[in-house]
Amino acid sequence: MSMARILVVDDDRAVRKALQVNLSKQGMHVTLANDPSEALDALHDAPFDLVLTDMRMPGATGLELLQKVRDAWPETPVVVMTGYGSVEDAVKAMKAGAADYLIKPITKDALLVVIERALERRSMRAELVLLRREVHQRYGFDNLIGTTTAMLRLYEEVSAVADTNATVLLVGETGTGKELISHAIHYRSARSSGPFVRVNCAAIPETLLESELFGHEKGAFTGAIRQHAGKFEQADGGTLLLDEIGEIDPLMQVKLLRVLESGELQRVGGSSTIQVDVRVVAATNKNLMEEVRENRFRRDLFYRLNVVALTLPPLRERRQDVPLLVDHFLAKYASHNDKPMPRLSRATMEKLEAYDWPGNVRQLEHLVERLVILSKDPDIDDIELPDEQEAAPLQRSESVLPPADMTLQSWLLAFERRVIVAALKEAGGVQARAARRLGVSRSNLNYRIGRLDIQVKDIEYE
Repeated sequence: MSMARILVVDDDRAVRKALQVNLSKQGMHVTLANDPSEALDALHDAPFDLVLTDMRMPGATGLELLQKVRDAWPETPVVVMTGYGSVEDAVKAMKAGAADYLIKPITKDALLVVIERALERRSMRAELVLLRREVHQRYGFDNLIGTTTAMLRLYEEVSAVADTNATVLLVGETGTGKELISHAIHYRSARSSGPFVRVNCAAIPETLLESELFGHEKGAFTGAIRQHAGKFEQADGGTLLLDEIGEIDPLMQVKLLRVLESGELQRVGGSSTIQVDVRVVAATNKNLMEEVRENRFRRDLFYRLNVVALTLPPLRERRQDVPLLVDHFLAKYASHNDKPMPRLSRATMEKLEAYDWPGNVRQLEHLVERLVILSKDPDIDDIELPDEQEAAPLQRSESVLPPADMTLQSWLLAFERRVIVAALKEAGGVQARAARRLGVSRSNLNYRIGRLDIQVKDIEYE
């Protein structure tokens, strides 16, 4: 509350001085005005954090001053002061947008409480404005880097579909920026003030996915100790991103289709119907049409999701964008880490452009981030890419037997743990994908992960 700039407006000199003394003792800078006209002159000359005004003064009233402040300086809160016999004035002022009111005679404690409360609300509003600006900067087109024909076409498609309620299917390899595009769709739509909720369908066990999406009632199953609103309810009035949509099982596909078609759901263990207003964006790195032909994905659900399909090109198909992306990430992580921005030689940049980037933009971003953090030289003339990192060959003398101090069971469990961690890293942490890689069911892999106590921190995937 200290250092706040307060404008006090009152035609009573004694009241003005008393308020100045009490507020100045709290470290605030106080400016005095005799009437609304003088107050407006002061507001034009300098910014104020709060205006504290009497309601009844000769000439213009405090209510008229309030209205002019609201029009010209909408972020500046106004607190009105009125006498016991004029409480209706305070009611009118609150309806007109006053932040709060004080009844004369004003006690010091009441004054400080009301002023502090109004300043806190102003600070929260200012933080919200900054947060919204940051969100738009992060998820607007400014953060979508690329000038190739494929990217320009994608920008046009996002602009065309964003301000509609159409379901969107984002198709692209891992790391191409599907989540970033989904954010751009949300924040360029009429739903931008509503929630944006993401759920990774592949990262949630099949037995819990229904509860995660639709919620559950208390006592619906073991461990359901309280009522839980699912992702659809959390996204009401906004956008829900269903990431890795191709990984959900057939039974869940039926239930999801029913909600998408009706906009109604029931929590697990519940009987009442809940209406939701949610715009769905689904994302996948699979060919869902192929999944339909193989009877792994419902045809009716595919067509319900595929209202508008946007394809995100892999980085290897837009190599001309690599220098733009590199410069963007160099600047971003140099700023984040308070380090000088490295300079890459032309040969190094050409090497980056020639690389195939199997992990796409995400892989490039992580590589540039490490480069900024670890680089000691501002000029980088060469760079080691992942395909140049050869694994150490198995030595002929290396024994396949467990160490002398280790039992066979412990040795096998440790080896199994290394294999599963490696598969999860390769799959980007997606259990369903890792299970297919290992040739086991998802539930079997989930059981092994629990048995071997594999934690998220063990899987530092890119």
